[in-house]
Amino acid sequence: MKARFTGAALAAITLLAGCAGMMHGGGPMAMVKLEATRGNTTVGTVMFHQRGEQVMVHARVEGLKPGQEHGFHIHEKGDCSSGDGMSAGGHFNPSGKPHGPQDSAEHHAGDLPALKADAQGRVDVKFQISGVGIGSGMADIVGKGLIVHAMPDDYKTQPTGNSGARIACGVIARHAMN
Repeated sequence: MKARFTGAALAAITLLAGCAGMMHGGGPMAMVKLEATRGNTTVGTVMFHQRGEQVMVHARVEGLKPGQEHGFHIHEKGDCSSGDGMSAGGHFNPSGKPHGPQDSAEHHAGDLPALKADAQGRVDVKFQISGVGIGSGMADIVGKGLIVHAMPDDYKTQPTGNSGARIACGVIARHAMN
């Protein structure tokens, strides 16, 4: 009998295989399955892999507005139960810093680079972030929410970046692949 996979399951398997190659090094890993919030179609899978002081991120997301940037943040609560993503709370910010781009000295631990959708409304992007950890410390992201927003982040408006509605939500969970 042939195994059948849904699109989401196949994407997760492909992402894990790709991450194993990209993120070789044995550090802690975490994974998120993004689900669409009520009335939206955005879904995806995001892997996090700690390498020293940096965390490598690989995001595959679909159902985005084609050609548009979307705000992308780690939120303080691992709760997507509200249907609109609001139960995930505000941006993860254990150090009490202002909102800003990941490459600035002052930013929330949860401020991530924007997701830029292609012409089909998909993104497959890899980047690294600092100021967070997987499984330990004050800035541990395990158990936090991950949100994709409807609009671009302006990286100025406090404390949210004015990036609009929450169109996908997931909870970051420790991944035992190492």
